[in-house]
Parts: sequence; C-alpha cells; structure tokens
Amino acid sequence: MADKEKRGLISRWLIGKERSEDYARSTLPTSRWSLFWDILKGRFGKLVLVNLFMVATILPIAALVFLRTFDLGVSGATGPYGAGLGVGYPVLPDLSGYAESAVFRSDLIWFALMIPAAAIAALGISGGGYIIRNLIWTEGIFVANDFLRGIKRNYLNVLEAVLIFTVVLFVARMMGNLADMLIADPVFASNGTLAGWLVASKVVGYILVSFALLLMLWMISLGISYKQGPWALFRNAVIMTIGTFPQTIFFAVLATWPVFLALFGGQILGVIGILILLLIGVSYLLLVWLDYSQWAFDKFVNPNMGYATGRGLYDKNASHKKAESSSTVSESEAMREYRRQIVAMGKSKLVCRPIKPIDDDLEVYQLPESFSRDDLQRLKDSKTVIEEDTKAYEEEHRNDERYVEYNRQFEERERALQEEDIGGKKKKKKAPKPPKMLNKR
Repeated sequence: MADKEKRGLISRWLIGKERSEDYARSTLPTSRWSLFWDILKGRFGKLVLVNLFMVATILPIAALVFLRTFDLGVSGATGPYGAGLGVGYPVLPDLSGYAESAVFRSDLIWFALMIPAAAIAALGISGGGYIIRNLIWTEGIFVANDFLRGIKRNYLNVLEAVLIFTVVLFVARMMGNLADMLIADPVFASNGTLAGWLVASKVVGYILVSFALLLMLWMISLGISYKQGPWALFRNAVIMTIGTFPQTIFFAVLATWPVFLALFGGQILGVIGILILLLIGVSYLLLVWLDYSQWAFDKFVNPNMGYATGRGLYDKNASHKKAESSSTVSESEAMREYRRQIVAMGKSKLVCRPIKPIDDDLEVYQLPESFSRDDLQRLKDSKTVIEEDTKAYEEEHRNDERYVEYNRQFEERERALQEEDIGGKKKKKKAPKPPKMLNKR
C-alpha cells in the first residue's frame, strides 16, 4: 500500500479532507457557519480576484476619503489659528467657529462628491455580490462573465441602496457640522438648552447613519436575491432590519470591521485594515452578510413563499428521502403523461381488431399492358373477394381474448384519465399569491 502524502498545516487547511480515505458526504457543509468557512478556504483565490474587481470601482471613494483628510490637514496647518503671534499673521479679533466653518465647507464638497462615487462603487458591489451569492448557492461561476452579468441584473437595486446611504450620510454630516458651528458661537453656547438640542441633533444624525448602513446592507442582499421594485425593495429592507435587529447588528459588525479598522484604526491598524480591504476585505464583507442573509431568508421568507430552503447546504438526514420522493413524483408524472399521449393518439388499428394475415392464394388481378373492360371487371371482382374475406376473418375473430382485453384496457384508461381531468378541474383552486413582501429573482 502506498504511503499517504504528508501535507503541511496550510495545505491541510486549504484542501481539507477531500483526499482522505474517511471522506464522506457528511463532511459537506450543513450549516451557514460551515458553508462560510468552506467557501473562504476552498474559494480563496476566487474571492481575492472578485475583491480586486470590486476594489477597482471603490477607488473613487477611497480617493475622496484621502483628499478630505489631506484638505482638513492643510486647512489646519495654514489657518490663522496663531493670529497675532508673529509677523505676517493676520490679526483677527474673534476666531470662534472658524475651524468648524472650514470643516463645514470642506465636507460640503467631499461628502457631496461621495454620492456619484458611490454610484461607481455600485458597479463592483452588484457584480461581486452576484458572484458571491452564487458561491453560497454552490453554483458554478466564471468571474469575468458573472461579474458583468451581476452588474446587468443587480445594478439598479444596488444603486438605490448606496444612494440612500450616501444621501443620508451627506445630510447627517452637514447637519452635524452646522450644529458644531452654532455651538461654537458664543451666543448659542450661552443658551444651555439650545446647545443641548444641537448635541441631540448630532446624536440623531449618527443613529440615522447607522440605521441607513443596516438598511443598505439589507437592500443589497434583497436586491441580489429577489426581483423587486424600488419601493418594495426599500420597504422589505426596513422590515428585515427591524424584524432581525439583534442578529443584524451582530453580523453587520462582523462583516464591516475591516472597513472601520481602515477608517478609524490610526496609523498602524489603519494600514493593516487597508491591506485587508485590498486583498479580500470587500469579498469577506459580502460573504459574511450574504451568508447571514440566506439564513434569514430561509427562516422568515422562503418557507412562506414556497421557495426551496437551504440552498448550498447538504441535508444528510433528508437527502435520500427527498431523492426517492422526487423520483417517485417524476416517474408518476412521466407515466401519466405517457398514458395521456396514448389516449390522445387513439386506439391502434393494428392491435384493436383482427387483421387477416396474407397466407392464402387470394391475389389482386394484375392488369395486362393492354386491357379491356373485362380485365377491369376481373380487377374489381378480385378486390371485392379480398375485402369480403378480410371482413369475414374479422367477424370470426372479433371476440378473441387479446382484442377484447386490449379494447377493455384502453377504454378503462381513457375513462380514468377523463375522470382525473374532470376531478382536477373541480378541485383546482386559484394559485396562492405570494406575500406582498418579495418576488423571487
């Protein structure tokens, strides 16, 4: 017996037990957690490639974040915050609200540009999300072709999601900056009640941005998995966000931590977050969120709509039973259709009645090259004799068992199918309409 090939830790982690002797179907993913790890280690190269496609469309947003940071840094370094401390500095009597005003003007430009940049990022999210959804459904993929197909099918839904989030982000940021400007004003600052309301407005803005982020994630997963109109997509996303709020919070944090690490991690952790995003971070985000979304759809949506649940998972307890039942159903439907076709074609004239075999001397008179009326009469008489002999044979054997049995079985089959069709029409009800919530794509 040949020695087993020894593999290292990384090789065993990536390849798994596919080549081991104890491999069985029970090793296939049976839960969403196991499916996530199976895709992450088994399709790591695909995820990296898809991530590169998506990062290319997210670069405008990254450029705007960098330019905003650079703009604020330059503004802070060159602003007249040291007025009167040296030669050349302008003497300004009051700098209250100057820094807040500079931030307001800067954010007004950069956060407004974030909206069209998000529309470009929606291209990558729609294509990459479609590929990752197919990976979760364990369907075959071709990265380039499916990326373009995902853009064609999902772009409008994803565009709606990112536009809602970026518009809410823009409005909340502008209102927060405006509140900072008013709080910095000595007149407003002296009024404690008004300053408190301004601070409360900023808190409300942060809450709305957080809710819009959750809403955007649900709109992306719903738009990729189901075919819906703009209003239905928004309404269903609100329903799913509120209905699964604790789980949604947990998995949103689990999915988006690389983004927050890159934005708020400081110098060292921020660089690590950026590297993770460039390598696999965006694919990881969509993989975690779409995998969780499929669990939620299987639990709350698909059973009520009559759709198959557990796509991409192996059900070791019900797979054999399901195969047998589906086989029985398909066989019965095929046999019913076969019997219906037989009845539709009618009785076979070669089987339902006796046909005299050609085993006697009766022949049709052959006309000579030059014939007379007598020859024509002989031809007619020969045909008449053959017809009469055939009819006589048919009458003689009409009650033979094989003909009687065939006609009886055919009539019973025809009657049974007629009764089945009539009974089906009587029992037929209107097809139940799916819930107003979702329409499957």
